[in-house]
Amino acid sequence: MKQFVQNELQHLPGLQSAFARLAVRYHFRPIPRSTLSETSALLANAWRSESIPARQRRVVEAELAAFRRRQAVPVFDALVDIVKRNVSEPEGGTFLEIGCSSGYYSEVLRCGGINVRYHGCDYSAAFIRMARELYGAELFDMEDATSLSYGSSTFDIVMSGCCLLHIIDYNSAIAEASRVAKAYVLFHRTPVLHLSGPTFYTKKAYGQEMVEIHFNEQELVRQFCRNGLHVIDVNTHLSTTEHGRREPLFYKTYLCRKATC
Repeated sequence: MKQFVQNELQHLPGLQSAFARLAVRYHFRPIPRSTLSETSALLANAWRSESIPARQRRVVEAELAAFRRRQAVPVFDALVDIVKRNVSEPEGGTFLEIGCSSGYYSEVLRCGGINVRYHGCDYSAAFIRMARELYGAELFDMEDATSLSYGSSTFDIVMSGCCLLHIIDYNSAIAEASRVAKAYVLFHRTPVLHLSGPTFYTKKAYGQEMVEIHFNEQELVRQFCRNGLHVIDVNTHLSTTEHGRREPLFYKTYLCRKATC
């Protein structure tokens, strides 16, 4: 049976990609509200670990290889699809990815036929070094998502790339993404619950303990609206069960248009 599953996954790279992502998420432990501030402060620098980039890149390389062969990779397809369907003139526009890791979404966008002037930033110096080595033609900066150094309305499209779920002060991160965007903001690969949440956990990912947030969708969308962002499309690319609960956990990509007044 194990061999059968392995064989099937070889022919279903999109499913394999989803399982690979889930495989690095384990040992979830709920954080009591009474210790949330203390725990988040203790783990604030987890993403800066020097060991994470190489471990994450091994997962990413398999996904990129499949995507280059035009095979389905749901998390990449979700981004490409939502941009192509809704942004009429991305060609040549400026695109900022907040939480860019090793910069691989610059390649995803290019392979997906979205030709933008990509710019990436991340909280981790190790990731920025790797990004500059792998994608030397692109621009990369070290930045804090809750306090960006960029000017207001600098980038046509801003993407929060799967970093919001690690940021306890996610309201500030949403506000900053909105501030530096000119027209659109994407919140990519966002774990949401429909009936409960937000819920806070510690988890082991890429060998490091860190915080993960599972958002309440209604509360999250209202926070978007408070920062002048209106959801115009949603792409759901993965569903699983939240740790210790029967309620489904959905991973979604939200495309928001920034209000002009």
